[in-house]
Amino acid sequence: MNWSAAIRQIHRWLSIIFTATVIANFVAMGLGEPPAWVVYSPLLPLFLLLFTGLYMFVLPYSAKWRGARGIGEQV
Repeated sequence: MNWSAAIRQIHRWLSIIFTATVIANFVAMGLGEPPAWVVYSPLLPLFLLLFTGLYMFVLPYSAKWRGARGIGEQV
């Protein structure tokens, strides 16, 4: 697995973790006043999602800057 594929896989798993923590947050708020660690638990996966998402966003542009050929370009 290359670096780009690993980042994509990490991004997918982080999105699942983030979704689960947000759902747990809503459930805890429905049961009463949640502890602070429950309220702030979605922030770590969110920041990691930000960095992996920005990396994937920049990938096509960095390939153009390096002069790599994209799909559909002719020789």
